[in-house]
Amino acid sequence: MSILRTNRKGGAPVLVLAAVALVAFGGMALVDAKQTSAQELVSSEAGRIARGAKLYDKWYAVTGAEKPTETHQAWPDSNTQKSGDTTWRCKSCHGWDNLGADGAYATGSYQTGITGVRGMAGAEPAAIVAVMTDQTHGLADLMDDQDFEDLALFISKGQVDMDRYIDRASNAPKGDVAKGGAYFETVCAGCHGAQGTKIKDMDALGGLMGNPWEIMHKITFGQPDEDMPALYMFDRQVAADIMAYAATLPKEK
Repeated sequence: MSILRTNRKGGAPVLVLAAVALVAFGGMALVDAKQTSAQELVSSEAGRIARGAKLYDKWYAVTGAEKPTETHQAWPDSNTQKSGDTTWRCKSCHGWDNLGADGAYATGSYQTGITGVRGMAGAEPAAIVAVMTDQTHGLADLMDDQDFEDLALFISKGQVDMDRYIDRASNAPKGDVAKGGAYFETVCAGCHGAQGTKIKDMDALGGLMGNPWEIMHKITFGQPDEDMPALYMFDRQVAADIMAYAATLPKEK
């Protein structure tokens, strides 16, 4: 395992490796108390890809770092609809579909003109880390080596071609509603409720289907700092079927 960096923006420095005892249990290593209880470092490539995808979603929620308050230096002045911590999330520039200005973020409140990361699929993770830690991204001191390696692994090996599962013209999932209903009732309903309205601090699931790319990302990889399971090792069609069913659920609570 790589030696962890010892500083994070706005927070107390994490302990140097010599002062941290990593406790092995069940193939996982528990990290220091700075990180959230959900941040057990997994050893399998699939687990690391899923963790990297959650870092892509909201890295500071995954690592337990303080939420950035200033707008990211690379956020374009042309976009005045978003500011603060939102502009530090990888997905805010590069999109849930990883296509940036060439995908779902070609228009709307996240329109930035910034390219996606699809072109880095298959690249060496070390090369991707070098980009993330350059002056433009400004992340060098904000995450640990393991965080960068997992995020790079997602970008290199974990990206999903969402056009295979979502019709871009209509935003409709290319899924089977009946199959999706069975998946939802046996996997998702325990937390979301049978109607997708159970979680108090979340909008009705049916009402979120206007952004199917985000929903597919979260079904596939999980939600940062939450116990939501990642279905990464399932066929991608399972996620599409779940989304097709979710689109039939109530739009409001």
